[in-house]
Amino acid sequence: MTASGRRYFIGERQVAGLFDCSDKVTLVTGGNGGIGLGFARGVAKMGGKIAIWARNAEKNEAAKADLLAAGAGRVETYQVDVASEEAIIAGYAQLLADFGRVDCVFANSGRASRSRSVLTLDSAEWHDLMAVNLHGAFFTLREGARAMVARAEAGEPGGSLVYCGSLSMFHGMPGINNYAASKGGMGAAVRGMAAELGKYAIRANSIAPGYVKTGIGGDGQMSEEMKARMAAVDAHFSAKTPIHRPGAIEDFEGIGAYLSSDASRFHSGDTIVIDGGSLIYPPYAF
Repeated sequence: MTASGRRYFIGERQVAGLFDCSDKVTLVTGGNGGIGLGFARGVAKMGGKIAIWARNAEKNEAAKADLLAAGAGRVETYQVDVASEEAIIAGYAQLLADFGRVDCVFANSGRASRSRSVLTLDSAEWHDLMAVNLHGAFFTLREGARAMVARAEAGEPGGSLVYCGSLSMFHGMPGINNYAASKGGMGAAVRGMAAELGKYAIRANSIAPGYVKTGIGGDGQMSEEMKARMAAVDAHFSAKTPIHRPGAIEDFEGIGAYLSSDASRFHSGDTIVIDGGSLIYPPYAF
């Protein structure tokens, strides 16, 4: 039995009450692959309902099938460009019309920096990345917070806001200044949300992944040269990680279930590092 003494059945599976998500609706941006899909799969395994925002319709359908097979109570996918505040607002209007509520938001969409030096980082690259990684994430969480506060004021407090950061929130990493600035800036914004929204029992946290193999560009799509290069990268990071392997998207299933469920109801204002222990080692350079 669980600490609460309860168990739930999702189909023919028993689900422990502590991490039960069967009455929760979780929005995951960029949830059709990588860390977002791993997070969503954790919610699905606990019976949660899931909304995916991502632009690739084919990948959205594949993710929907994956999550339903994992045990999700319901999955809907939407093509929403989080670089647009207007698209985010419209996306929430549709989500709330479809589901009636949102309980957890994982602002996971983002892109890597195309820069490799502060000396050559131009304004176009700076602003283009910020539009997604900083502004898009902020407006995604802001609109989620508005929906949660409205529900709290109607007598049902609670909710979970989550941001996908990175180890660049802690390390100085050369060349990718716009990426690091977006992650660090949103980490500060999330702590501010935690401070302001706690009175509604809304918590706000960031996740900081280490080196993760997301499965994007699988081996079948890579040349032999690229496979060799990726093997070398894996070996490099594995050697610098106490748990000697790269991360996998499955490593984010547990945190997804935890942060979406009431098990995390008193956990707020934190940056949760999921990196196999690499942060305790000296910073690495790209």
